[in-house]
Amino acid sequence: MKGTIIKGIGGFYYVKSSDKIYECKARGVFRKQKITPMIGDKVRIEICGEKGSITEILPRSSFLVRPPVANIDAMMLVIASVSPSPNLFLIDKMLVNAEINNIKPVICLNKTDLETREDIIDIYSRAAYSVFSVSAEKQEGIDILMQYLAGKTTAFAGLSGVGKSSILNIITDDKLEIGSVSEKIQRGRHTTRHVELFELPDGGLVFDTPGFSSLEIEGIKADDLQQYFPEMSDCIDKCRFRGCSHINEPDCAVKRKLDSGKITKSRYESYVQLYNQLKSVKEWKKK
Repeated sequence: MKGTIIKGIGGFYYVKSSDKIYECKARGVFRKQKITPMIGDKVRIEICGEKGSITEILPRSSFLVRPPVANIDAMMLVIASVSPSPNLFLIDKMLVNAEINNIKPVICLNKTDLETREDIIDIYSRAAYSVFSVSAEKQEGIDILMQYLAGKTTAFAGLSGVGKSSILNIITDDKLEIGSVSEKIQRGRHTTRHVELFELPDGGLVFDTPGFSSLEIEGIKADDLQQYFPEMSDCIDKCRFRGCSHINEPDCAVKRKLDSGKITKSRYESYVQLYNQLKSVKEWKKK
């Protein structure tokens, strides 16, 4: 049988196949091969009564190491218009993390009943990201968000207090589970909480990704960073100097776009800060 791992606790994996959930253990061969099943994995299982064993992990389209989740179609980055105010650098860092991991990021701007934040919408629309404006409190904009989520596996990410759990409460039927997640987030127990997939009434899967927001940029060199800023992608190889860092060199295609307003100042500043951080990493740490 084929199924999807929707939850993992204490060495047991809960696999949904058709309309039933089976408690499964992973075969010992995975441990020998140093392969750990992830939430979201498509797997083959063998069933004996109500329980089963995972016999094969099917190829992953994408995955994150921390938290360990697989086969994500999109990452919904939830930010608040106010309380807490958006931290543009952290937003940009999370967007780059998603891009590095081959996950399409989109932005959900919550609490727009308090402030619309057209400036945030403009910054990320110009960077070629889709921005959904919602109010979990007033349940406004949720229908458009649901249309986007239908048929996809979407990871929700965002800092505490932005209303991520409130949105998940609205769009899923698993209110008790999501409620307990919210309490644990507020207590800061990110590392002790399991990740779980939740089904949407109209199709699609969503899950929270604790710890994703705290990740540092890893696995790339400073010179590769421009590839993960969509608004810079058409500037590659168009600068005067080969290997241009887009910081100090003259006749730079990125800085021309910056001067013309096609790249926003905040996005460029985030690029420079991340570039300098990556440049300062010792070579032996990159390996």
